Amino acid sequence: MMLWKEMPMEMGNGTTVQEFTLEGFPAIQHLGKVLFLVHLLAYLASITGNAVIVTITCADSRLQTPMYFFLSIFSFFESCFISAVIPKLLVIFLLGRQTISFLACFIQAFVYVYLGATGFFLITVMSVDRYTAICKPLHYPTIMNLKTCFLLVTACCVLAFLLITGLIVKVSQLSFCGPNVIPHFFCDLGSLIHLSCSNTRFVEMLAFVIALFIILTSLIITIIAYSNIVVTVVRLPSAKERQKAFSTCSSHFIVLSLIYSSCVFIYVKPKQRNRLDSNREAALVHTVVTPLLNPVIYTLRNKQVHQALRETMCRMKISRQK
Repeated sequence: MMLWKEMPMEMGNGTTVQEFTLEGFPAIQHLGKVLFLVHLLAYLASITGNAVIVTITCADSRLQTPMYFFLSIFSFFESCFISAVIPKLLVIFLLGRQTISFLACFIQAFVYVYLGATGFFLITVMSVDRYTAICKPLHYPTIMNLKTCFLLVTACCVLAFLLITGLIVKVSQLSFCGPNVIPHFFCDLGSLIHLSCSNTRFVEMLAFVIALFIILTSLIITIIAYSNIVVTVVRLPSAKERQKAFSTCSSHFIVLSLIYSSCVFIYVKPKQRNRLDSNREAALVHTVVTPLLNPVIYTLRNKQVHQALRETMCRMKISRQK
């Protein structure tokens, strides 16, 4: 921890910045109180929805399957992901520009990017799980056993940590000698690189390659998995089963398209100096809209979850009456 505290004075030849200022959305700051209320409600709804998923998955034995295990892990990471960013955004909407210390800024950048990368890997695992369940139903119980599920989640966390830690360390070693205003509502890596007075060509390329690897690898595997699922569903003999499956898949596609399109727009470009302003709008979609839709699309529309939720609430009501 002492190394982090000394970092602003020791890194590079010209680092003099002790804190950064988050600019937020100056063009619409006059609507700050309205935007604060809207985003507060969205944040609370997202946290509540994800908390419900985690709780009922742990409480109901019928939902303790690989699919709901991955969904509950994903919901937990999603809650942490938005909690790393949205509270600061709410303060900006309410009070205007906000300062953040050098250390806190890099901690936020690490947490945001790490959880985001882990989320992409989890989406990949979830798509492979659905592919195995639908396309290889006879082998599914053997392939997706408890040990395999834990190993896959652990692999997602470890791989994301290894990739993101190296990148954050490289960015933190750049020199920051002013200006210190970040044109964003959180400490985005692209904005931090843009503010550096060092030669950032290598770091920009490293960030681009890592983002390309994480997002495109996840996207390609997810597309292959869902393509095979669609082919299998089309071959189902029952029209009712096909309609039900396509209804579920279409909902998933909406969320996945929002996630991937916003992140490709933000991160998969070698020059982070371009379109920094428009990155804020795309980041809002990724940090506010999709986390709000995820609980609804992935789980809360599921009849099995509805039944488990009703029974859990009934048990809670009975226990209170006693």
